Amino acid sequence: MVHLHGVVLPEGRQRDVWISEGRIGFERTEDAETLVRDGFLVPGLVDAHCHPGLGAGGAVSVAEAEEQARTDRDAGTLLIRDCGVPMDNRPLQQRADLPRIIRCGRHLSLPKRYIPGLGLDLEHPDQLPEAVAEQAADGDGWVKLVGDWIDRSVGDLAPLWPDEVLAEAVKVAHEAGARVTAHVFGEEALPGLVGAGIDCLEHGTGLGEDLIAELARRGVALVPTLVNVLENFPDIADQAGKYPSYAAHMRALHAGARDTVAAAHAAGVPIYAGSDAGGLVAHGRVVDEIEALHRAGLTAEQALGAASWAAREWLGHPSLTAGAPADLLVLDEDPRENLAALRRPKAVILRGRVVG
Repeated sequence: MVHLHGVVLPEGRQRDVWISEGRIGFERTEDAETLVRDGFLVPGLVDAHCHPGLGAGGAVSVAEAEEQARTDRDAGTLLIRDCGVPMDNRPLQQRADLPRIIRCGRHLSLPKRYIPGLGLDLEHPDQLPEAVAEQAADGDGWVKLVGDWIDRSVGDLAPLWPDEVLAEAVKVAHEAGARVTAHVFGEEALPGLVGAGIDCLEHGTGLGEDLIAELARRGVALVPTLVNVLENFPDIADQAGKYPSYAAHMRALHAGARDTVAAAHAAGVPIYAGSDAGGLVAHGRVVDEIEALHRAGLTAEQALGAASWAAREWLGHPSLTAGAPADLLVLDEDPRENLAALRRPKAVILRGRVVG
């Protein structure tokens, strides 16, 4: 049994917290060891777009995936939505020392319309609803679609799925109790995805004013993965010399990325932090994403919430409430005043145990 005393976020009130059998309590527990007498208690960070099990060359071994998850944990990430992984990372879910993982199954794509070996390539778009049903049954309440990718026959980003197929696929997922998200960079695929009733967009760099308003009206979430977009879109464009329209398009999307997030935030679109770790982005960078959201217009407290209490509520996981799992960070400094404090935790507590 452990006793903590500090400012509990997001409520911002000094409280005594007791941890017993891995859970939070606010009633005194005798014989508890006092671990912290003063500090800031932050619900464990959330990386809502992460790929534990994906490396630069594709799927990695279970041992490598465990190391990736450990790196995320040590950076304060205690809850991951895996957002599509080409290997079975269920063994990671069985490890008490690793972050909790919400599995999203495999990306659903078409041949030559996504990163080779990463997604499940369907032979025909009409197979999407059936594939969604299979992924919904295999995952933890989320399904991931590839909404657009370069179509080499046109030399630019283009949608993968007809609107009517998307609508049926989202309906199938919802009937199975799953939510649907989609990778989408450009503009053309967005109306069909939003019109189909999708629950979330990943990246969303092509969003314009009208669709931002529609996302806000429908409550569709946005996970903009700014670290990936801002760092990697220029290199992607530089490597696309055979496709000048695509290269120019990616540079334009990169140039407008911060403004897009700022406009979405101003319109009331729910925004959550996702590093896109795995592949081009190293694991353990969720704080970089929080800071990027802050620079894009969210207040420090809103950016932190997008990777903590707000993201937990969105994903159905509690924060620091009575009876909740004891997953939290203990900080010396108020992160609402200085986000860099997240890089120097006094303690990382997962399932009631100090792991960092």
